[in-house]
Amino acid sequence: MADTTNRLAGIAYLSVDGQTFMLAGDLGYSVSKVTRETVIGQDRVHGYTEKPHAGFISGTIRDAGGLSVASFNAMSNVTVTCELANGKTVVGRNMWTTEAQEVKTAEGTFEVKWEGFSVEEV
Repeated sequence: MADTTNRLAGIAYLSVDGQTFMLAGDLGYSVSKVTRETVIGQDRVHGYTEKPHAGFISGTIRDAGGLSVASFNAMSNVTVTCELANGKTVVGRNMWTTEAQEVKTAEGTFEVKWEGFSVEEV
């Protein structure tokens, strides 16, 4: 068996409520809890504002023949799990899709983004 202790990137798996989907590429996620914006006055930097930030998981999915693209648009309370090449597992619970899915037929892919209250590296 190959030693993967130094592997940092590459192979990744994506599942939603335990169902695995073909991940074509561009898997991304955000575990950030807040967004900050610097507040600048005419005289100096005054500080910053802070607002809550929704965690997200996004990726490009392969449109397999038996796959229902419409089912992704209907997702509103799902658990999304990502297994990464570096050994990390990223989990988002109670997530919903935020953008309409648009299939690109030349590659048979579509992009999907889930957002939620919390995304965690476990």
